[in-house]
Amino acid sequence: MYHGRFKGTHYEAGYNYGCLLKKHGVVISGSPTFDITEEMKKYAAECIPQYEEYYPEVLQEIKGMADGQQSSFELLYQILFCIYCFKPQNHCTCFAFVDGENIMMGRNSDFLVSIEKLYMNCLYDLDGVYAFNGNTTAFVQMEDGVNEHGLAVGLTFIYPHIRKPGLNAGMLLRYILEKCKTTKEAIDALKQLPIASAQTLTIADSRGDLAVVECNPEKFAIIYPKNGTKYVATANNFNSEELKAYRTPVDIDDWKSDERYETAYTALNNHGEQYSLEFAQELLGGKFGFMCQYDRKTGADTVWSVVYDLKNKKVYRVEGNPSRKKFVEDTRMKFPK
Repeated sequence: MYHGRFKGTHYEAGYNYGCLLKKHGVVISGSPTFDITEEMKKYAAECIPQYEEYYPEVLQEIKGMADGQQSSFELLYQILFCIYCFKPQNHCTCFAFVDGENIMMGRNSDFLVSIEKLYMNCLYDLDGVYAFNGNTTAFVQMEDGVNEHGLAVGLTFIYPHIRKPGLNAGMLLRYILEKCKTTKEAIDALKQLPIASAQTLTIADSRGDLAVVECNPEKFAIIYPKNGTKYVATANNFNSEELKAYRTPVDIDDWKSDERYETAYTALNNHGEQYSLEFAQELLGGKFGFMCQYDRKTGADTVWSVVYDLKNKKVYRVEGNPSRKKFVEDTRMKFPK
């Protein structure tokens, strides 16, 4: 994993990010991973007005990153706006729980081992928005993170039956980290934003409010802890009645999404609200059933794993598969007292 710290304006953050990658030999425009079709170019251009209205700062960051890469702004936004909207991408598991002693969110990021050197952990402290610690496979977008107010968010991708111009999963999550303090604020924001892709967003705040938002361009559902329980869990499929028509087709390889979901849900349910940091790490590491036990020879693996301890404002991350590597506390982000 690369590690970056970014301050100043969004443009400056993007420029420094682009320069950092170029310094390490990563030139995005030359990567075969990001082939762009004419259909994708047209779609990305249709998204520009949505970003200009709802999230202009991130356009400035993309422009800065293109300048730092000495590349094309158009090419970069075409890549970024189309992720999550055209074909299956990463496959992840999220959960959150609260009890008398703990408020935590955990996430495994499952993706291609062929490009794992591109994955990045970022510390952002930009002008006019909230600071956050986040992880990503896709540069400016974020896939999980926690901000200075103790709001944590993690995404899981869902098969894209439909798409519309708007903000995709990684941009929605980045928006929440920069602009929201609580789970309620995050949900309210998502209800107002134009949604481009299909995803779940697991949201937890330092007050112990938990939710999974399931959404695509046409439907929106909120899953709260059920029947007095104090946990939520999700993987790469929809579980609400409102979105069950948009579940991943059975002939699509979703990397055992339903099995990962059942592992997380069952372990959380059977633990009877006696949770802990160790429990969260063991669940992500596959102790309670299939979670991350991929065969790397197939090109798939858990490429990072993270636990956000929201009560104590701490971050624990594995840069690799948690069944083989240990969690390490990341102490670099300084939360306000």
